[in-house]
Amino acid sequence: MRISIKEWEQRLKSSQEEKIPQLLKGLALDDRQGAIKLYNLYTKRLLEKEAELNRLETMRFFENECISNGKILIAGVDEVGRGPLAGPVVAAAVILPIGYTVTGINDSKKLSEKKREALYDKIKEDAISYSVTLVQPAEIDKINIYQASKLAMTEAITKLAVEPDQLLIDAMEVPLPIDQRKIIKGDEKSISIAAASIVAKVTRDRYMRKLDERYPHYGFSTNMGYGTKEHLEALRTWGATDIHRKSFNPVGEFIQITGSD
Repeated sequence: MRISIKEWEQRLKSSQEEKIPQLLKGLALDDRQGAIKLYNLYTKRLLEKEAELNRLETMRFFENECISNGKILIAGVDEVGRGPLAGPVVAAAVILPIGYTVTGINDSKKLSEKKREALYDKIKEDAISYSVTLVQPAEIDKINIYQASKLAMTEAITKLAVEPDQLLIDAMEVPLPIDQRKIIKGDEKSISIAAASIVAKVTRDRYMRKLDERYPHYGFSTNMGYGTKEHLEALRTWGATDIHRKSFNPVGEFIQITGSD
């Protein structure tokens, strides 16, 4: 007597992950349409999981290289918010446990808000240490956005609860006497930098939503300070606020400072 499709489904759902391939071998012999659909579904899931594990292993390449050189406390460093017309630039530094992995971790720009939020909580919970630094618009205007980004990164590193012995930094170097490696598009290539990008991105987005409550005309809760059509129209109507970057075009055209009301 053949196993029913419902029983096949129950066995697959309740089985330990490592036993599923063996079950699929048996399911492959069943020519019923329901069995074929189940086989295809679980085979696809296994292939997706394998691809994800391979992607994550690739993202640990730089970390593994550092470990082979005797490094233990490897800090990934990244910043977000260079381009917006308003709000701070935010940098994060994150030290993950050796061999750390979590499904879905990636460059924060490639993740949905829901996924970023979940990973943010997971990274904070699991990290050996993490820290975040915000550099505000007045300082950005004073020293320029590149220097402000470098300052944010430097301060984030120095605020870590433990001193790292290796830095992996997204496309930048910082003035600290710690071995460091600049990695172009590091948030796509290093799990530590990806973790930092997620922490920085979620921190900044939350901060901009708070600013939206104070300055409701500019749409900060959705545009995060970037120069969207809505934001530019609000600048024309209401002028620039004290959290706009006066050195950024076209903010300079709307220098009138508005109140918090």
